[in-house]
Amino acid sequence: MDDTLAETLAGWRRHLHAHPELSLQEAATAAFVCARLSELGIPWVGGVGGHGVVATLSRGRSNRSVGLRADMDALPITETTGLAYASRHSGVMHACGHDGHTASLLGAAALLQRDPDWTGTVQLVFQPAEEGHGGARAMLADGLLQRFPMERIFAYHNWPGLEAGTVAVHAGPVMAGGAPLRITLHGQAGHAGMPHLTRDPMLAAGHLLVALQSVVSRTIDPLEPAVVSICTVEGGNAVNQIPSEVRLGGTLRAFTPAVRAQVDAAIARVVDGIAATFGIRAELEVLGGVDATVNHPAEAELVAASVLDSGLALRRDLPPAMTSEDFGNFLRERPGAFLWIGNGATASGAELHNPDYDFNDAILPAAATALAGVARRALREGA
Repeated sequence: MDDTLAETLAGWRRHLHAHPELSLQEAATAAFVCARLSELGIPWVGGVGGHGVVATLSRGRSNRSVGLRADMDALPITETTGLAYASRHSGVMHACGHDGHTASLLGAAALLQRDPDWTGTVQLVFQPAEEGHGGARAMLADGLLQRFPMERIFAYHNWPGLEAGTVAVHAGPVMAGGAPLRITLHGQAGHAGMPHLTRDPMLAAGHLLVALQSVVSRTIDPLEPAVVSICTVEGGNAVNQIPSEVRLGGTLRAFTPAVRAQVDAAIARVVDGIAATFGIRAELEVLGGVDATVNHPAEAELVAASVLDSGLALRRDLPPAMTSEDFGNFLRERPGAFLWIGNGATASGAELHNPDYDFNDAILPAAATALAGVARRALREGA
């Protein structure tokens, strides 16, 4: 990649970083993507599954087709980086690198547009609402695969801690499947000095928070990965009142449907038991969820070979992560693979979903090159 394109991609990425939008609200981000695609002379269709954008590059007479996907949404996190291009939207931040993923896919589009030595069709999928809001499902429901045919699909995520620009390819599981969960405990409010006249949901919430940690440690086979995390607790308005309601929120994660079913059942059992113990009423909601991201073997090998052909560093020894990614929903419908590209060393705890995180612009050329190379090889080899 020449320096001019690399600088252009960095500028685009920083613009997106400064103007983040939450899931289901990515209108300006989508408009920015469409404007850049138009500048590149690549036709696009907007409004796919919400604010999704799909651009189509075709060349020659080959009937081969491949999809490349990037996510566009940001997170409800307040940025603390102090960067010149830090978020201008209070309480919203690109803390997961979707700004970099979007810029990388635009870079791959530019590289493929310039290169005459390939034939077939590349579908460039800019996905909204990845962060727990069902963007992949929405695009699929809107006819993504019928309207924009693709035999295979590929994507990547930046990976802090992995050497910058190094590509990691897994032979199977990459990220866990999971779902958000919400638990509401309904008690009876009253004076803090007369707790015997109440049904205390705050006390029940404390016991529930601890008891839920037994779901994995005492229900799931220790050799099977699973995680249950409670990340929010909300309740009460006054220091001298026992509240009527407490809400807990978090996520559950697993790699296989069987383990997921065990986790679901155990959470329900624990919630019902705590509610009965404290004489309160509990509501448990498991809000949709995503499939585990599991690479198809042939496509993982295709990516690995393409990475080496592109002159990029390759790792095949990294374990999967319990983070979740809704790209697994695409992989259930089409063969494909999900790769990690190193974001470089972390500083001051600047991991994913951290208010000090920033995507490393230096890896944009490697990411765009990797995506474009995978598309070329997939078209050359066929499905």
